[in-house]
Amino acid sequence: MLRVKKVTQLPFIKSIFILVIALFATVNFSDNGKALQLAQLSDGFNPEQKYMASCFACHSTGAAGAPKVGDGMAVEWGPRLEKGLDAMVANTVNGLNTMPAKGLCFDCTDDDLRAIVEYMIETSQ
Repeated sequence: MLRVKKVTQLPFIKSIFILVIALFATVNFSDNGKALQLAQLSDGFNPEQKYMASCFACHSTGAAGAPKVGDGMAVEWGPRLEKGLDAMVANTVNGLNTMPAKGLCFDCTDDDLRAIVEYMIETSQ
């Protein structure tokens, strides 16, 4: 009976241990996010590279209604541009329809996302 009790308590102890480690990591590394964003900006953010890494899959094919990026695709961006760049960036930050928040670029700042949107618009003229 004693062995059964020890075995059944082991997963509970593991769960508590993992929870404590996760909480410790969150508290200790929470301030590093600001340093990472500053380093990203100071290193020269490249909107084309981020577009290729995070946005290309949908915006190159028009998947799920995403406006295509590339020469001659200005027509697809027209209705969106009528709302203004700030509205487009807000939609990018918050997500819209099937596009997830931040367009899956979770390490992008709002300014980074604005630069990517501007890149996509300029590339589509």
